[in-house]
Amino acid sequence: MFKNVGKRFAFIAVLALTLIVAACGGSDGDSESSGDNGDSSGGSNVGDGKSIELVYVEWDTEVASTHVIGKVLEDLGYDVTLTPLDNAVMWQSVANGESDAMVAAWLPATHGDLFEEYKDQVVDLGANFDGAKIGMVVPSYMDIDSIEDLPEVADELDQTITGIEPGAGVVKASENSVEEYGLDGWEVQTSSSGAMATALGEAIDNEEPIAVTGWSPHWKFAEYDLKYLEDPKEVYGGAEEIKTMARQGLEEDLPNAYKVLENFSWGEEKFNNVMLEIHNGTDPEEAAATFVEENQDLVDEWTADVE
Repeated sequence: MFKNVGKRFAFIAVLALTLIVAACGGSDGDSESSGDNGDSSGGSNVGDGKSIELVYVEWDTEVASTHVIGKVLEDLGYDVTLTPLDNAVMWQSVANGESDAMVAAWLPATHGDLFEEYKDQVVDLGANFDGAKIGMVVPSYMDIDSIEDLPEVADELDQTITGIEPGAGVVKASENSVEEYGLDGWEVQTSSSGAMATALGEAIDNEEPIAVTGWSPHWKFAEYDLKYLEDPKEVYGGAEEIKTMARQGLEEDLPNAYKVLENFSWGEEKFNNVMLEIHNGTDPEEAAATFVEENQDLVDEWTADVE
């Protein structure tokens, strides 16, 4: 079972391990510098117990994807730590080498500012999901189809758009949409991803109007009948990618783990299924383990270049 801890505890653990290795000496202390080719068969000894830390923001998409790829790396023999962080801290952690990688970079819009800040300090391993989208989402039973129609339901919505964490890209875009569409008196009410999903579910159960900051892939599109409001001014931008970013030097230090992360890519149906399982109460580790067991052909593609 991989570890899911805060940064401070992860740092203490790594520091303690470093001191122990230094005290013991011997060839084991130099093993990481020679790569991680512990088993040419691609079996459970490939990682040879070496540590790798993946960081993620606690959005449903990233909880699902990080646990799935973490399970794949664990099965290859790595000592995997998964650490949830705020958006900005996640990027900073990979950029300064405190953590090894993330599969949580929404580009070009959502994390665009952070990518511009750190792009010269991280390694872009490419998209792990294509066709991601952000926007304003309402239940399909609402009689509006565009952001421009929101004034028609101002009283029903109390001039409120239900958002997620402050500073998230979709929240910033929604705040911009209030200004761009002249929605005077409207507010993007920030909370958390979980609180937004709860409010959405409660509204739908009662067939009440609600507008939320939305993105896909997300389990809510598998659970509910929803629609994006048209955005004629393109405030939210076009299609996005979710990309994998690694620290500089990871390819040299853990070449096989790097290859797996570089190969990691999946489609919306599988993505949504894992998210929905977790939303319905399955522990993320258990959901990831089930997915890996039931989708071995896809996992084989991700691990195909392991030596």
